[in-house]
Amino acid sequence: MSPRLYEEIRRKNTLQRLTDLTIFFLLLSLLAYRLRFLDNHGLPWFLAFLCESWFTFLWVIIMNTKWSPVVHKTYPQHLQKKMDELPPMDMFVTTADPVLEPPIITVNTVLSLLAIDYPANKLACYVSDDGASPITFYSLTEALKFAKIWIPYCKKHNVQVRAPFRYFTSENQPQSNIASSEFLQEWTHMKNEYKLLVQNIEAVERNPSSCTYEFFSKVEKSNHPTIIKVLWENKEGLADGVPHLVYVSREKHPKYPHHFKAGALNVLGRVSGVMTNAPVMLNVDCDMFVNNPQIALHAMCFLVDNENKERDIAYVQCPQVFYGGLKDDPFGNQMIVLQEYLGRGMGGIQGPFYSGTGCFHRRKVIYGLSPNETTETKVFSSSNVKSVEELKNTFGHSTKLVESAVKALSGINESSSSLSDITSSIEEAIQVAGATYEFNTQWGNKVGCMYGSTTEDVQTGLRIQSKGWRSVYSTPKTPGFLGCAPSSLTVIMVQQARWTTGLLEILFTNNNPMLVTIFGNLRFRQFLAYLYCNTWAMRSLPELCYNALPAYCLLSNTSFLPSITDPAILIPTSLLVIYNTYTLSEFLRTGLSVRAWWNTQRMSRIVTTSAWLFGLANVALKLLGLSETVFHVTPKDRDEHGEGAHGAANASRFTFDESPVFVPGTALVMLHVIGLVVGISRWVRNGDLTAWIGEVVCCVWVVASFMPFVKGLVRKGKYGVPWSVVGKAGVLVGLLVNYSYIS
Repeated sequence: MSPRLYEEIRRKNTLQRLTDLTIFFLLLSLLAYRLRFLDNHGLPWFLAFLCESWFTFLWVIIMNTKWSPVVHKTYPQHLQKKMDELPPMDMFVTTADPVLEPPIITVNTVLSLLAIDYPANKLACYVSDDGASPITFYSLTEALKFAKIWIPYCKKHNVQVRAPFRYFTSENQPQSNIASSEFLQEWTHMKNEYKLLVQNIEAVERNPSSCTYEFFSKVEKSNHPTIIKVLWENKEGLADGVPHLVYVSREKHPKYPHHFKAGALNVLGRVSGVMTNAPVMLNVDCDMFVNNPQIALHAMCFLVDNENKERDIAYVQCPQVFYGGLKDDPFGNQMIVLQEYLGRGMGGIQGPFYSGTGCFHRRKVIYGLSPNETTETKVFSSSNVKSVEELKNTFGHSTKLVESAVKALSGINESSSSLSDITSSIEEAIQVAGATYEFNTQWGNKVGCMYGSTTEDVQTGLRIQSKGWRSVYSTPKTPGFLGCAPSSLTVIMVQQARWTTGLLEILFTNNNPMLVTIFGNLRFRQFLAYLYCNTWAMRSLPELCYNALPAYCLLSNTSFLPSITDPAILIPTSLLVIYNTYTLSEFLRTGLSVRAWWNTQRMSRIVTTSAWLFGLANVALKLLGLSETVFHVTPKDRDEHGEGAHGAANASRFTFDESPVFVPGTALVMLHVIGLVVGISRWVRNGDLTAWIGEVVCCVWVVASFMPFVKGLVRKGKYGVPWSVVGKAGVLVGLLVNYSYIS
């Protein structure tokens, strides 16, 4: 019997399902209770009913997503028994700004990719530099020199962490009483060489004028011709050598759209198509280095196309895992629980979203192939080939790219070695990287990464799955990739606003999940899973309203909760207790702390009522034609030794600036403080608080959730909320307080 490459294990989750149904029943009971007494209460009761209706809808789609989780276990040791040779793979690294994304971070990611456990003659690494930075180019040339000694060292000593800045940390220091003198000598030599590499790059960053290249002499970041340089070519095809390394800076022109990261990835797809045309493509962000050197072999267990069950897997997504996280995750951005339960739940439907990094794609799927047009049908073979004109309308006017696309779509030479003479293809590569090449083609529409959203990754995965393809999570014991999570509140807000803007934009494109479910092959349950994320921005309004209700009720002498003497108070009380116990258990089962759970709950409320609200506003302004959405690059922390910003004493403290994104949180805190003062004053006068005890408890809960803003109101400097933000929030609070007294 042929050995298995992977197995699918369905998790038992009976208790989770019972809890989900219990919460759902309580939500329905609360809605029924509100409907019954809707005429007897005022505006707060009606608003609470609307908000809770939305929360019930969200719970239904969350239940759907988590209902049937699966885990995949891979057996890369069986690959040699299943096939004679591994398929070639093109690896893409994208970077856009040498300031926000320091070159040393990109260098470490590239070095980790070049050193993975995979035949070097099957690999090609393409680095897209959308910043057109001579410093980035210089850094890569210096990294290549280091790679020639780093790769043999990693293979010789079976190094597991192949990003040097992580390998040479204090925690990886070899013990002199255990390690051999030869290894200690080599380790010391490698560390000194890496220090020299870092020093050379930092010297150029301090003095950019010392980094001179003729082809960069008249280059502007947003207006320059294509620059493609083959930094290294594995001409001899050595399996244990250094893989191809190619620098790409696509043409930019102010008059032509460049579509941000999606455009960069499509250029890399075309450039690699005319150079190496590997059937498998891996893309990673510049800060997402290889943490498991065998991750490509784990991915190939799913992508090797020799069994019926494996043929409908389009891509293999590795979950985003972050290094150097702060204790108890004060910013709630590690996403461990979200990926563990929702990600594995989607694995039991049609597979996880494409999340933009750490993903292995089949080239033919990115080129638009459907599962029923796989290699066996040979839809692009000589007996049934599309006309050249039709192919050029899809892929562009490059004859070489069209020829390579036919080979990729037909599955020709899927196990052949990468081309050894890639330098000869530079002129063709420059052509397909031009700013006008995509005009009158299907790139960004039916081929490649999709345009029209700042979350091009999710939209691209949706387009792929709408054809009937599946995807899988690759979660070996050692995570495949590690990245750098944002470490300040300001950066997190920018990132979250961008995500929610892009996710909502998808609903207004041809890739709307409802449309592709009706007219395509997206499963209904998968549609609901996409809908959960696509509506994040819309969730901001009911969240903001519901968070404001307790204080408003105390100010206006009304209520939105049953009286404490009413037996119906048990419904929201049970919901509060069961839901929080349920989410806490999820954190504890994944090895996280109670404080990490609270931090995540707190940040969820902060982000939802602020960053997500601005994501909604961005899309509304775009639909009204008043503005266009802008892709903001997330700044990466320079952390060459695995400590840096994450190890700083004040790293977990919240920082603020004058951005309007901080106004909603500040206003909520001010509103609830005033509400508590009014409520307590009324209790002192009347001696009876039973009618508003629920609202008081909710007020305290909201203030506790927004405690970073409370502290920010009394702190100064970057740790304090600026007066301009306080002033704007004060105006909003004043209007609401005035309205509550009038009403």
